[in-house]
Amino acid sequence: MSKKLWEASQTKIIRSNLYRYEKFLSKKYNFNIKQNYSRILKWTINNPNKFWSSIWDFGEVKGIKKEKSYLSKILFKSKFLINSKLNFAENLLSKNDNSKAITFISENGYREIRTWRNLNINVNKIANFIKKINIKENDRVAAYLPNFIETVEAFIATTSLGAIWSSCSPDFGVEGVIERFAQIKPKILIIADRYYYNGKEINIIERLPHILARIKSIKNIIIVNYPGKNYLKFKKINKVKINFWKEIKKTKQKKLEFKKFNFEHNLAILYSSGTTGKPKCICHRAGGVLLQHLKEHQLHCDIKENENIFYFTTCGWMMWNWLVSSLASKASIVLFDGFPMYKKNDLLIRMADKEKITLFGVSAKYIDSLRKLKVSALNKYKLKKLKTICSTGSPLSKDSFNYVYRKIKKDVHLSSISGGTDIVSCFILGNIYSPVICGEIQNNGLGMDVDVFDDRGKPVVNKKGELICKNSFPSMPIKFWNDEKNIKFKKAYFNKFKGVWHHGDYAEIKKSGGYVIYGRSDATLNPGGVRLGTAEIYSVVEKFNEIKESLVIGQSWDNDVRIVLFVVMDNKHVLNDNLIDKIKKQIRYKASPRHVPSKVISIKDVPRTKNGKIVELAVKNTIEGNEIKNIQALANPEILKEYKNLQELKN
Repeated sequence: MSKKLWEASQTKIIRSNLYRYEKFLSKKYNFNIKQNYSRILKWTINNPNKFWSSIWDFGEVKGIKKEKSYLSKILFKSKFLINSKLNFAENLLSKNDNSKAITFISENGYREIRTWRNLNINVNKIANFIKKINIKENDRVAAYLPNFIETVEAFIATTSLGAIWSSCSPDFGVEGVIERFAQIKPKILIIADRYYYNGKEINIIERLPHILARIKSIKNIIIVNYPGKNYLKFKKINKVKINFWKEIKKTKQKKLEFKKFNFEHNLAILYSSGTTGKPKCICHRAGGVLLQHLKEHQLHCDIKENENIFYFTTCGWMMWNWLVSSLASKASIVLFDGFPMYKKNDLLIRMADKEKITLFGVSAKYIDSLRKLKVSALNKYKLKKLKTICSTGSPLSKDSFNYVYRKIKKDVHLSSISGGTDIVSCFILGNIYSPVICGEIQNNGLGMDVDVFDDRGKPVVNKKGELICKNSFPSMPIKFWNDEKNIKFKKAYFNKFKGVWHHGDYAEIKKSGGYVIYGRSDATLNPGGVRLGTAEIYSVVEKFNEIKESLVIGQSWDNDVRIVLFVVMDNKHVLNDNLIDKIKKQIRYKASPRHVPSKVISIKDVPRTKNGKIVELAVKNTIEGNEIKNIQALANPEILKEYKNLQELKN
C-alpha cells in the first residue's frame, strides 16, 4: 500500500512558483489549472511551442525571442524557438549588487563569499583575458578543477564569448582526462594546483606534463591555486604559455559586450562513458539548457531569488551544471569541495543549517549512509530555511524516504529526481502540487512525455520496463562531438524503440502516477550515482599480461551499485592479493577512484555472442537473478552457471 509521507499546505502552494505560473498561464492563454499537476502536465505536452515560449517569458530570459518551432517525428531534428538569440552568461549574471552570489566551503572549514558585483567583475576580467589570448566562438576551453568559485567564474566567462566549456573533476586520473579532452582539442586548459579529500592533499599540477604530451592542441595554461593556499611549485614546461589566476584577476576591467548567440549554440560538452570505445562527448545547446533548468529550478524545485541552493557534486557531473544555472533564477549557490563526512558525519547538514540552505541536493547513497550511521538532525539543527531535499544519482530506497522524514526534517519536500548527463536535466522529478509517496518519484517533468515500455515497445503500468520519452525537448543533445552522420548518437538513444528516446534505465509507473527507478538497463556502471563506462576499466586491465580477458559489471548492493571485475587469467598465472592490489592502483591512477572495483574475481571464461562480443548484461542478470533475454544469441550460455551463487558476491 502506498504511504503518503508529505503534502504541501495550501499556504505553501499559493506562495509557490508553480502556483504563480498557473496564474501566468491563465492570464496569457486562458487556461485554468486549479492546482492539478496532471492537468498542467498534459497541457505542456500537448502545446510544446506555447509551453517552452512561456518558460522564456516566465523565467525572464534576456535575449531576442522568436516564437517559431519545428517539431519532427525524428525527435533529435526538432528545433525550438528558431532564430531566437541569447547569451547564456548574461542570464547567469542576473544581478549586479553587493548581495551574496556564491559561497565556497572546503572540507576543512575554509569559507569564501563572492558577491554578485565581484562575480560580474571577475567574469569580465577572465573573459577579456581569454579573448586576448585568441579564444573565439566555438573554441573549446577545458577545465580540470575542483568545485570552487573560480570554476564557476571560468565557466561563465567562457560561455560569455561563445566558446565551448568542458570540465573534469580532479578525481579523474590522467588517462580519464586525456580520453575526454583529447577528443575535443581544447586551445586552453585551466587547471588547479591541488585539491583536498578526507584530509589528504592531492597534487594535480604534477599531472600537467603527461596531459600536454598527449593533447597537442593546448597552447595556453591557466593555473589556479587552491583557495586559502599559496601556489604549489611545479617544473617549467616548454612550448606552452603559463598564466596564473591571481594575476589575471589583477588586470584592469574592460567593458564586456554580451554578444547574442543562436538558441542552438553549443554551450558545453559533457561526457557519458560507454561500454565500448572512448567516452561520448555530448554537446549541449545554450538555449535548451537554460530553459530546461529554469523550468526545473523554478517550477519543480520552487527556487526563488536570494535563496541558498546547494548540491553535493563535482564539476565532472551534470549536477554541477544544474547547480550553477540556479544563478539565472537570482538564487545564491553554495559550493562544497572535499569529503562530505570529514571529521563529522553530519558535516553537510551542519552546513545546511549554518548557511540557511533552502534546497539541499545530495545523492541517494549519501542519504543511505546517514541512515546507516544513525545521524539525526531533528533535535540538533533547526534547518528553518530548508524546504526541499533533492536526491539523485541512484534509486532512493523506501528506508531512506522514511529516514528523511523521521530524522532530518518532517516538513520538507523530498524530491527524488532522475535524468542524466545525456540531457543535463531530468525526465522525472518533484512538484509541490502532488504528495510525496514513499519510494516514488512524483511525476514527469513538465513538457516531458515520459513513459515505460516493455521489450515489445508497449506501455506498461505497475511493471518494470524501459524508461523512454516520446517527445522532443530543448535540452536534447545537439550531437556527439566527432560523430559524423550521428551514427553513435542514434545508436545511443534511438535504436531500441522506433521514434522515441530510450534512456537505458529500468523503471516502473505506479497507479499513483509516480515512478520507481531500478537502475541501468544497459552495462553502464552507476556507483554512487556517477555513470561510468566499462571501457575505461578494460583499457587499464588489458595492459596486464597476467590477464587474458576481463568482464566488469555493476552489482546492485546495499541500496547502491558496486563494481565487480571478473578476470580470466593467463595459464601461467593465478589471481592473488598482490595482483589485485596492482590492478586497483592502476585503475585508480589512470581512470579514477570511482572506477576501482570492490571485488576482483577469477573465472574460467566470459559469455559472448556468436560473433564474439562480450555480454556484460547476461552476467549482471545472472548474478541478480533476473531473466536472461535472448540467451540463444550466446555462443557459450553454459558458462553463466559459473557466475551463479558466487560466495565472493555475498559479502
